[in-house]
Parts: sequence; C-alpha cells; structure tokens
Amino acid sequence: MSAPNLAKLERVRAGLEHPIIDGDGHLVEYLPAVREHLVGLAGAEMAAELDRVFDAARLTRELDPDQKRALGLFRMSWWAFPTANSLDRATALLPGLMAERLPEIGIDFAILYPTLGLTVPHLDAPDLRRAACRAFNRYYAEVCEPHADRLLPAAVIPMHSPQEAVEELDYAVQELGFRAIALAGYVARPLPGAGELRGARWIDSFGPDDPLAYDSVWSRCVELGITPTFHSSAMGWGSRVSQTSYVSNHIGNFATAGEATCRSLFLAGVPRRFPQLRFAFLEGGVAWGANLYSDLVGHYEKRGASAIGQFDPRLLDEKRMSEWFERYGAASVRRTIGDLEPALRVLSDPDEDPELRDEFRHAALATPEDIRDVFTRQFFFGCEADDPMNAIAFDQGLNPMNARLRALFSSDIGHWDVPDMQGVLLEAWELVEREKLSLENFREFAFGNAVSLFGSTNPDFFSGTAVEEACRAELKAVPPS
Repeated sequence: MSAPNLAKLERVRAGLEHPIIDGDGHLVEYLPAVREHLVGLAGAEMAAELDRVFDAARLTRELDPDQKRALGLFRMSWWAFPTANSLDRATALLPGLMAERLPEIGIDFAILYPTLGLTVPHLDAPDLRRAACRAFNRYYAEVCEPHADRLLPAAVIPMHSPQEAVEELDYAVQELGFRAIALAGYVARPLPGAGELRGARWIDSFGPDDPLAYDSVWSRCVELGITPTFHSSAMGWGSRVSQTSYVSNHIGNFATAGEATCRSLFLAGVPRRFPQLRFAFLEGGVAWGANLYSDLVGHYEKRGASAIGQFDPRLLDEKRMSEWFERYGAASVRRTIGDLEPALRVLSDPDEDPELRDEFRHAALATPEDIRDVFTRQFFFGCEADDPMNAIAFDQGLNPMNARLRALFSSDIGHWDVPDMQGVLLEAWELVEREKLSLENFREFAFGNAVSLFGSTNPDFFSGTAVEEACRAELKAVPPS
C-alpha cells in the first residue's frame, strides 16, 4: 500500500471509537500439516485419498467435457491467492504473522474461516469426510491457539446427517475448545436411480419438506452456546457448471448457497422454534438477503394462510366466465368453449391437499412483522468490504416495514479478491465517504453486529481477546433481544 493510503488508514482508525471485528477472514491451510493430522487419525491411505481431492484440477484435465459433466465437475478456483504481495500470501498461511499484522491491517480481532477446509464437509465418502473434517479442525486449533487474543478459527462441521453433525460439533467445542463453527449449508444427495453418476444430485438445504430433521443440531447449538454460521459454495449448481470459466461459476455463488439455506431454515420454522439462536450466511453480501426478505413478505401477504383462499378455484363464477368467452373469444376460442372447464383447471386445481395449502405453516407466522423480526434479529449477512450493495442493509426506506438488516464486515483476507490486506478497511469505509452509510451504520457493520451475532449465544465469546472489554460493554448497552 502506498504511503498516502497508509496515512489515510491510520486517520480512519484514529477517528473510530470502536474496535473493528472481522466477521469472516480466512486462514489458508498448510496442507502438509493437515495431512499429518489426518495420517494420525486415519492412516496414510486415507491421507492419499484427500491428496487426490486437492489434486483434482490436474487429474481431470485429460477428461473430455462429457466425462466431466457426468462426474459433476466444473472449472474450480485457480490462481486463487495473492502472490505479487508475498507478505500477504505468507500472512494467510501463518496465523502468528497474521496476528502480528492485524493492527496494521486495521482490524482488531478476526474470526477466521477455512479455505481448503470448506471443501471437506461436502465430500461423498463418509469415512474420508469425517476424518478430514476432524483433521482440519485439529489443525485450526493447533495453529491458532497461541494467538487467541487476535484470532479465532471456525471449525468445519459436516451435515450429511444430524448425528454426524452433532458428533463433530461436540468434539470441536468440548474437546478442541472452538467457539465458532461453519456448518455445511447443504448436502448434495444422489437422485434415486442415479447410482454413481455424481452429476445427478439434488440440493438438500434442510428445508420445509422435513422441517424437524435437523432440530437435534440446532438444539445442540443452543446447549453449547454456539452460533450456526454457513459458508458454502454453489459452484456446480444449475448454471454454475462451466467447464472453462471459473468467473462464470464463481459470481454470485455464495449468495446462491446462502439464500438456499436461509430460505429453507425460515420456511422450516427453525428460527421461530429456536429464538435463542442467530444464524450467519457468509461472503454472499446482503443484497440477496434484502431480496429474500422482501419476497417472503410479498408471498406471505398474498399466499399466507389468511390470503391463499382468494385463489381457491371454487370461487370462480363459471357462468359469467362462459358468457365472457362467448362474447370476447376469438373464433378458435368459441369453437372449443366446451373445453372451458378443464382448461380453467390448469394450475388451478381445486383438489390441492388441504394440509399443504399453507406453505408458511412451519414458520409459525401471525403477521408480516414476524418475518421482519426474524430477519432483523436472527439473520446476519457476511459482506465483503468492497461490495457497494452493503448499504442496502441500512436503507430502512427501501426495506419493507423499515427493516435494518444485519450486515457483517467480512474482509475475506487471504483470497484473490483482497490483493492488499491493508486496503480492505478503506474499501469498506468508502460507503461512509460516499454518504451511503452513517457513522452509526458503520459501527454496526464493523463492530456491533459481530458482537450481537456471537455474543447473543455465548456472552463469553470474546473473553480473553483484545476486544473483550469493548464487547462486554456493547452487550451490556445493547443486550440481545
């Protein structure tokens, strides 16, 4: 960073009366050390299986496009880290160096999420998935523990079954001492009859079709004082399956994955059944959250239990419809008017199952304000520093019912979109300079919302850290509702 920009960073920090908490920084794993943990847990053969996972890009280059599609392959991340700035590359790999440099980057405390470790909860092979998650979690605990005053890692938790999730959650929290976790935001399950065809998958994001299936996981989070956060990728879904363009696959992928999980949890009624919990959806920004919130309000007002009856086909005046068709129909319409009744039943079948007509039934809503309360109190949205859409969270004139959403400063340091770590806070500050965020908004974004997210489920989350005193004061001044 140039000297003028460093001076500006110092001025910005000097003018703030609150710490800066990074709600989603990244640690880049040193795989030889992770591999050592895996060998100790599950043996050299299992470690070799994981080697092949991370060597997939090279191993699959010789496959033709049809073979890649059948295997569910797509162009993955490449040249994913800053290299012109060697210091930043080393900083992402070495928590000790990151802890030392954090103040000069402009950040007081960082929750560090995995990089390569975000892959392992989604591995198909159960033994490899579970052993790899545990190996990565042991690695995070080992390398970050000496720097707990500045850095706090998040454990990776698989979600292929509630039992698997609870087992690793208990181990990570009770044995390794983790305070933060990253739950897999979905499971890509094979379609019936698809066999080993990996491209034939459906996305289970823990939604309303089986709303109580993962309640044991949410209950265990409450008991352990753990905030569920999600940091999954949607690369490989739908249109994000390009064989040649990582950019095409990457754009919007975290928003898509976060939206799927958030929408599913809401319609399954999870936040309403577990009001003690907060949920964070990371790195996708907040614009999708504002859109989902607005859409849910609009759908509830028109298709909620008290409104859906207005579309009951039995209300249709078929006699008058027939008269209008006779009077206004084209010749072909009048010739086929005898088929009017079945034609009107398309997408308007009166025999819809009464038990399924209220699609908000699991969410336990009484008014649209109940939707607002979940989105403004329990849902948090990780926002990269350079995203101008972050301002939408605070635009109460735009969001229905004057909602102010919980945007969370997320640096994403360690990855290619932050070529200079010392510039990340200034990128976030640009919205203040452009008068899109007030100082109060920025305080919430870069400090208050992180305290609320993690401190609401665990008041001691920040104990022993460089920001402990400020966070305790914040929780006392603004206690969780």
